[in-house]
Amino acid sequence: MHSIYNFASGPMVWIAFIVFIGGSIYRLLNMINLAVKKESFIFTFWSWKYGLRSVIHWIVPFGSVSMRQHPVMTIVSFLFHICLLIAPIFLFAHIILWDASWNISWWSVPDSVADIMTIIVIAACIFFLVRRIKLPEVRFVTTASDYIILIIVAAPFITGLIAYHQWFCYQLFLILHIIAGEIMLMAIPFTRLSHMLFGLFTRAYTGSEFGGVRFSKDW
Repeated sequence: MHSIYNFASGPMVWIAFIVFIGGSIYRLLNMINLAVKKESFIFTFWSWKYGLRSVIHWIVPFGSVSMRQHPVMTIVSFLFHICLLIAPIFLFAHIILWDASWNISWWSVPDSVADIMTIIVIAACIFFLVRRIKLPEVRFVTTASDYIILIIVAAPFITGLIAYHQWFCYQLFLILHIIAGEIMLMAIPFTRLSHMLFGLFTRAYTGSEFGGVRFSKDW
């Protein structure tokens, strides 16, 4: 068990970051290359004005018509994304690891707040799962990979919560937490989680087309 922990918290961390950074750079460069080769026309109507206008409307809660039509989904989605980003980055235990390894530190959220955020992420994943199962229009476009992605996202938070409170075998769940986090990090560039990389570009592109070509709003 100790050797597994050393590998997961040592070489595997480097592997995860190399795959994440390398994969992200590859996907972004590939996207730019494809745009230049096959859809170079998008550069003719690209507009920072309309692109930023679209981004702002879509990152503000209830900024679009569809968000206002689905208030529960909007609230859950925004809470999910906010907690998904803040909890792991500003968790005190994670910051200590960065400080010990790289002498880098920043402010942290209280552990009680991180606990609440973790529970929100887990609850949101359950909500998304039930939604995919119950709503016919969502179930129709759902594939096995969507369920796998939900597991990949929820696993680091579930195992982290259990490990932090030491409800069961602490060392086992600590190892599972580390491995789950590394799997999620490596999955980002190569799954639908890549919208973390492409989301702003896609939204700005859509806003440019609607505002500069169709002279209409995309929200």
